[in-house]
Amino acid sequence: MKQHYICAMKLEQIRFEITLDDNNVPEKINWTATDNSRSAEAKAMILSVWDKEEQNALRIDLWNKEMQVDEMKQFVHQTILTLADSFERATNEKAMADTMRDFCAYYAEKMNIQSPL
Repeated sequence: MKQHYICAMKLEQIRFEITLDDNNVPEKINWTATDNSRSAEAKAMILSVWDKEEQNALRIDLWNKEMQVDEMKQFVHQTILTLADSFERATNEKAMADTMRDFCAYYAEKMNIQSPL
């Protein structure tokens, strides 16, 4: 007799709430996740998803009115660093990930920001 196993799928959600002004400029960015019961406020976000049908990346970049230029420079720097980490984990291409990190060091120097490296 065959045994049948029922595998329960777990559903996780990440929710973004964007408050816009009259000109559709973000004033507030809040997000919650299934594992986190509290709402967290953010000044900026970059969301990128891979469209498997079109074989390209789709993205949403938002920042609120409070985001300062120096904060944006740091945000972009840290985003590229985390992309290098993700790229290395996904592809095992350490040399290219290190090249991305080298660019981040160059970027930090040119933008006069503190690098966490």
